Amino acid sequence: MKLGVVILAAGASSRMGRPKLLLPWGNTTVIGHLLNQWRALGASPITIVCAAADRFVPAELDRLGFPPAHRVFNQNPERGMFSSVQCATTWNGEQRDSSHWAIALGDQPHVRTDTLQRLLDFAVGHADQVCQPSLHGRGRHPVILPVEVFIRVKDSTAEDLKHFLASGAWAVARCELNDAGLDLDLDEPADYQRALALLGSSPRLTQ
Repeated sequence: MKLGVVILAAGASSRMGRPKLLLPWGNTTVIGHLLNQWRALGASPITIVCAAADRFVPAELDRLGFPPAHRVFNQNPERGMFSSVQCATTWNGEQRDSSHWAIALGDQPHVRTDTLQRLLDFAVGHADQVCQPSLHGRGRHPVILPVEVFIRVKDSTAEDLKHFLASGAWAVARCELNDAGLDLDLDEPADYQRALALLGSSPRLTQ
C-alpha cells in the first residue's frame, strides 16, 4: 500500500477564537505535529487543504518548510469539510502514484500514532475496501480510501463524506480501536484542554 494523506485545514476556527491548527502542541504546532506524525508513519505524498482567504495556516506552513506545491486552496470553505475533500482530488501532484489516500482532520493531533499505525495495518489487510476507525461502534476519522474511490469524490453530489461513504457503491470496513482521542475534535478552548490532558503535557512551542 502506497499511502497519500490529505490533511483538512480550511476550517474557520470560529468557536476556538484563534487558528486551532496553530495552537502549541509539544515543541511545534498542531499542524506541525500532524505533518511529523504522518511522515513518521511513512505517508507520502502529504497535501494540505487551506482556505483561500486564510493567511495564517500558509504562513505556518512556510515556517515549517512545507512545499507550496503540496497545498490546495478551497475557494469556498463555507461549503463544509466535504468541499475540501473534493478540492484535494483536483491536486495535480503525485496523486496517481498512490494506491490509497487517508482523509485526516486537521484538529486531531491527540489521536495516538500507534492508533494510526493499527489503522494502516488494518487497511493493508482490507486493501480493496474503504477503511475507517471505529470507537464504540461509531465511525471516526481518519478514513482511508482506495485511490479508485478517492477520485470519485470529485464529482460526487453527496451531502458530506458520511453520506458518500454510506452510498453502498463500495464496501466499508471498520476497525474498532480503543483511543479516546478518536472521539474529540478541537472545536472550543475546552476541547484543546481535554486534548492536552490526553497528551499528558502542557502546551509549549519552540520558535
